[in-house]
Amino acid sequence: MSKKFFIFLFIIFLIAGGFGFWHYQRKAFSKEVLRLEILGPDTADLAEKVEYLVKFRNNGDVNLEQARLVFEFPENSLALEEKEMRQEIELGIIYPGQERTISFKARLFGRENERKVAKAWLSFNPRNLRAIFESSTTKTTIIESVPIGFEFDIPTRIAPEREITFRLNYFSNVNFPLSNLRILVDYPLDFEFLRASPVPWEKNEWPIRLLNKAEGGRIEITGKFSGEPGQKRILRARLGMWREGNFILLKEATRGIEIALPRLMLFQKINNSPQFIASPGDFLHYEIFFKNLGNEPLKDIFLIAELKGEAFNFQALVTEKGRFKPGVASIVFDAETVPELRFLGVQEQGKVEFWIELKEDWPFLRAEDKNTVIKNRVLVSKTREEFVTKVNSKLEISQGVYFEDEVFGNFGPRLPRPGEETTYTVMWRAKNRHNDVENVKVRAVLPPNVRLTGRIFPEEARITFDSQSREIIWEIGDMDAGQGLITPAPNIAFQIAVSPEPGQEDEIIILMNEVKISGEDQWTEVIIEGKDSLVDNVYLQYRYGLDEENNIIM
Repeated sequence: MSKKFFIFLFIIFLIAGGFGFWHYQRKAFSKEVLRLEILGPDTADLAEKVEYLVKFRNNGDVNLEQARLVFEFPENSLALEEKEMRQEIELGIIYPGQERTISFKARLFGRENERKVAKAWLSFNPRNLRAIFESSTTKTTIIESVPIGFEFDIPTRIAPEREITFRLNYFSNVNFPLSNLRILVDYPLDFEFLRASPVPWEKNEWPIRLLNKAEGGRIEITGKFSGEPGQKRILRARLGMWREGNFILLKEATRGIEIALPRLMLFQKINNSPQFIASPGDFLHYEIFFKNLGNEPLKDIFLIAELKGEAFNFQALVTEKGRFKPGVASIVFDAETVPELRFLGVQEQGKVEFWIELKEDWPFLRAEDKNTVIKNRVLVSKTREEFVTKVNSKLEISQGVYFEDEVFGNFGPRLPRPGEETTYTVMWRAKNRHNDVENVKVRAVLPPNVRLTGRIFPEEARITFDSQSREIIWEIGDMDAGQGLITPAPNIAFQIAVSPEPGQEDEIIILMNEVKISGEDQWTEVIIEGKDSLVDNVYLQYRYGLDEENNIIM
């Protein structure tokens, strides 16, 4: 054999010997000398505070050096005391018999029965050995309960191609405020989305900024289902939260729906219109029509109309053939008073009617109360239909004319006199009640012998004056629902000068004509108006209790 061959064999022998020595060292020391475990709960509720105790002990007789612990929180959890989901801790030396426990706290998020796994690794170098060893362990906690109510409110049988409004209700009983929530609704392919309240993102996504314990809400969706009788459709909704670009599913709701032809067709008219838009103070004439679409006559049935809405004035309800039940705000019609309910032949139609007034005003407590509707839920022989009617907002403008004020300071006789000039301060204050309104403007025409002095407060108010028509216009712009009720009202003050002509001593002198406010209701897409009456010297005389000589009237 050649010399080169012996050298090659020698090198192979050295490598094999080194590997064998390294392998012997690893066998001589077992990583089991380090006991590592995670202590924590087996189950937890959604968002419940959970504490993980990472416990380790050196059961050997040598120091474990360069020890390093890595702890990883369960996926989609919220670490309470650390910023990162993966924690790395340098431990240094773990002496023989030494035992330590390190605490990590978090809140767990996920769906019911989801397994949340916490992980831990501990690497170390036994003294006098070059090898690096690592121990690892995990702890699984199951989310046992997600105390969130989340369900659809919709009939199981739906008529095809008919407009229907269904609801998705949610309620939290979680002992922790949930933020950055989203609700996603997956519609069947043949569902035609028409509208929803609140208004969604992209027709099927609703943000919920904050949901505290014992709080909830409702989403109302209006649309049409298509299909042949007997076909099934599935509605699916998901409630979750976005975190670091991931959607964390918390709750899911599904509802099966069957396309079916109804035995009865129901429709209503208000004031002879099937698409009526109401306004505060309206007197409404309801007509409810029902038609037998089945193959057999209907006998001895009844009809219930359940009215929902703060706007209804039930004290002004009038019905000739129905019985009103105040406790449930329902009107019941039966076969004793309505012949068509006693017997309704195939393809025959009947009608009931009643009258009711809307209030001029009703409480507006929060911004979520906007987009006002009134509802009529009708039940006839197991057929249900809900009719939703939009209600216009109410714009209000109040006008006052003052001699004494703290804005400008006025001069002249308190009551206007021929041949003398008196200045007054006109104040306008606007209110908007129930829906958002755009392009709000206030208009008034200055009477003869009245001029603007040019003094306006606030100075940046958008006010214009046409010298030809003598129309003064205040452009407010957009007004939110409840502005002037739950938020400050827009207001303006401007000064006028009045100079009656000789011979007007005994005449009524108009200081400001009637003022009008108008704007476009963004909920109903209708131009709405309001107004306040004119102000004259007789009104001022009554207000201040003065005669023409400015003497106090006793």
